[in-house]
Amino acid sequence: MYLIIADISGYTGYLAGSELEHARDVLADLLETVLGATGPVPQLSGLEGDAVFLYASEADIDGSMLLDTLESCYFAFRRRIRSIAQATTCPCNACRAIRSLDLKFCVHAGEVVRQRIAGHEKLMGSDVILVHRLLKNSVAETLGLHGYALFTASCLERLRLDPAALGMTAHQETYEHFGQVPVFVHDFQVRWSREQEMHRVFVPPGEADFRMDFSLPAPAEPVWEYLTSPDKRPLWVVGVTGANQETAGGRRGPGTIIHCVHGEHSHPEEILDWRPFRSFTWVTPLPGLGETTLTFDLVPDDSGTKVRIVFRLASPIPTPERRLVADQVFEDIRASFDNLAQILGREIATRKEGLNTIAEARVKLNEVADRSRGMREGVSILHDETQGAV
Repeated sequence: MYLIIADISGYTGYLAGSELEHARDVLADLLETVLGATGPVPQLSGLEGDAVFLYASEADIDGSMLLDTLESCYFAFRRRIRSIAQATTCPCNACRAIRSLDLKFCVHAGEVVRQRIAGHEKLMGSDVILVHRLLKNSVAETLGLHGYALFTASCLERLRLDPAALGMTAHQETYEHFGQVPVFVHDFQVRWSREQEMHRVFVPPGEADFRMDFSLPAPAEPVWEYLTSPDKRPLWVVGVTGANQETAGGRRGPGTIIHCVHGEHSHPEEILDWRPFRSFTWVTPLPGLGETTLTFDLVPDDSGTKVRIVFRLASPIPTPERRLVADQVFEDIRASFDNLAQILGREIATRKEGLNTIAEARVKLNEVADRSRGMREGVSILHDETQGAV
């Protein structure tokens, strides 16, 4: 089991020097943003003051997907902080000091016991205690970081992530009864700065040689996982018998090459652009089409997620024979997405209880945040920015 705590850094100091009512409403606003950005895969164990305690089974998420989830959540948090600070017209200390807040994650893998107390399920065990102890660490004092993810070394090993290749910093903490705990720190502040400067590779619909649109009955996060995970590929793509990836550190992103295997044949897909859980672009030689750049664009809607695939060819299809091959490729893609829709429908049905728990928590947090939002911001602004532009 992966145990994840998202904690708002600097909140204790922020609360001590701020007007209590506005500070609590800002906290609710930010916690709702965090919950909305984690997606449906991590399950909510509970809200704990200025923190959110989540968990996920090893079967539900791989290392790359977990990093994408945490990073996407951090970016959503930073965008929300920026929007609140820019929109507020309130002169109180709570509203002026919003930019001092940051977000950190503590992540550990271990065994848990589920126990129902007063009608609510609680996770218990020594690993649950340890992940909470990790919140009290020396990262800020030693490394000067406030926005980061702290992973135990044992957790990264189970996630099959290489911390050195991913640029993580080795660190160590010591706790009573646990002794020395080796950990690695992933700097999200640097990732946030790079995200805003990154050059994007995106094929717009106006430049399409071909375009395909699909509706899937699931939020963007599980859709993204099935579209991008090599392990998931054989479960839904027609004709695929396997897939493997070449990537630094175990995390997918620009430069990753996925070899998609069809029986005795395979073709490489090189990732050019990566915007979890919004869009990605890769280039690959497709039968009948030749070298093709494809952008997959994910847009959430009331029924789930719309996926638009935009194809841009390096050269036109020259012969009727190749056109017949290309038509078969498109038919296979349609059949594959029919398979995926069925798989996602079943999967989301099994997660209904967890999704309802998160939805109920978000509603309550939003109600608290609304108490003073109009007063703080002067005008109504868009609250759900998890898909907003950087």
